Amino acid sequence: MLRSLKQTIPALATSDGAGVRIKRSLGQRQSVRMDPFLMLDEFGSDQPQDYIAGFPAHPHRGFETVTYMIEGHMLHEDHLGNRGNLRNGGVQWMTAGRGIVHSEMPQQESGVMRGFQLWLNLPAAEKMKPAGYRDIQPEEIPIARQPGVSVRVIAGELEIGGGAVTGAVTGGSTEPVYADVHLEPGARVSLPVPQALNALVYLYEGVASLVSEDRNQTLAPSSANILDHGDEVLIEGGKAGAKLLLIAGRPIGEPVVQYGPFVMNTTAEIEQALADYRDGTLTA
Repeated sequence: MLRSLKQTIPALATSDGAGVRIKRSLGQRQSVRMDPFLMLDEFGSDQPQDYIAGFPAHPHRGFETVTYMIEGHMLHEDHLGNRGNLRNGGVQWMTAGRGIVHSEMPQQESGVMRGFQLWLNLPAAEKMKPAGYRDIQPEEIPIARQPGVSVRVIAGELEIGGGAVTGAVTGGSTEPVYADVHLEPGARVSLPVPQALNALVYLYEGVASLVSEDRNQTLAPSSANILDHGDEVLIEGGKAGAKLLLIAGRPIGEPVVQYGPFVMNTTAEIEQALADYRDGTLTA
């Protein structure tokens, strides 16, 4: 069954970190989420004042962050001693778990910086596991191709053009799917997504339509286009082609209590996270 468009969440202009200008769809308010995803930010500018201050050292607990750099150069460092250079086409997948303190700072003084950051929730049983960190280089991300279509499979498994493609990241209790889909004008791609997963499409360049059983629905640009139930996503590129993200995951179905960079299940757990951060044991 083809998935249709259920809801559109336009991204709102805001800032984060030390003043980095972003557009936020999921997470613009705590009620605006799609389980298991908490937040989706798009950043992109050729003006250094929009990004140069970066994201100085800050803590997290209870979820994962996925940073996808389309263009630019960012340095990630954390309290574990990890350092990672995120460049064009690279991904950083960080599991905050019990606690991590990290920074994300631009390594360029001019030019374009463009990409996305996604927050992926963890179930209660995994929120206090040890922190983890993975830098994924562009060449590690498989690309599936068919006429007029290319799909970079960052996470999960997708069947494209009759063959299954396994992404750079697999597994996990939420079974995340994350793909960057490029369509030439008029090209179509069918992307099977299991019924059990919640899914959205984020159009970041060009024009595209979602083809459902009885109609074509134009995808809103710079928006989280939330999809209805089904097991297949069929997308058609417009006259200028399109670039978009397909993001899907198995819902957790647990209470979410968030206080800034901490995401837990209860208020008491948030209070504990704050106490741990104050006394220096967040990451112990």
